[in-house]
Amino acid sequence: MGGMTPTPHNAAKEGEIAETVLMPGDPLRAKFIAEQYLTEVTCFNQVRNMLGFTGNYRGKRVSVMGGGMGMPSIGIYSYELYHFYGVESIIRIGSAGGLSDAVRLRDVVAGVAASTNSSYAAQYKLPGTFAPSADFSLLERAVAAAREKNIPIRPGNILSSDIFYTDDASDNDAWKKMGVLCVEMEAAALYMNAARAGKKALCLLTISDHLYTGESLSAQERQTSFRDMMEIALSLV
Repeated sequence: MGGMTPTPHNAAKEGEIAETVLMPGDPLRAKFIAEQYLTEVTCFNQVRNMLGFTGNYRGKRVSVMGGGMGMPSIGIYSYELYHFYGVESIIRIGSAGGLSDAVRLRDVVAGVAASTNSSYAAQYKLPGTFAPSADFSLLERAVAAAREKNIPIRPGNILSSDIFYTDDASDNDAWKKMGVLCVEMEAAALYMNAARAGKKALCLLTISDHLYTGESLSAQERQTSFRDMMEIALSLV
């Protein structure tokens, strides 16, 4: 890891972060996971209030840290975790807006691949279009864990968008017709960082609202549904 730790964004010292990191967008959700599920918890980061914790889950060491909103944010945090802190696997756990008629509120979606309107891949100077994809071993285990817990899970293509408030509402129609299940804002950058580093990544999402039916979960319903996703992610540690 060399002399890069701590970084300007992460105060953790060498050895304070586990090889597997669960990464919700919201740092307070990271705090919630640490308090509800982990034992012997230590806080390794408070820089920019992007809270990070390490603890034990059923005898296995795991970390959980916020990743922020958007690809630039998760791009920075995941890059540093992979390259400077010895992290091998990052599992993003977040919310998503449904696009496909095949997904419903509370469904857990596993991002097999992440389509994107971002230019994040431009840095790699590839002679074509890169397809950001999940690590299959994590994906396979997540699907098996969900089925064992009787939690509805839908693996498929997701959209990682740079834009939350779009100026062109027809964008969603274009992605929907290609079978994209839902939209979020981080997975493509995470998958590309993992690919470049030779590491593992998976994005698990809970459908919290649907862009076509107009349905959405209340705050309390989100909390309950997100527990299903958190427990699938923790089973991968």
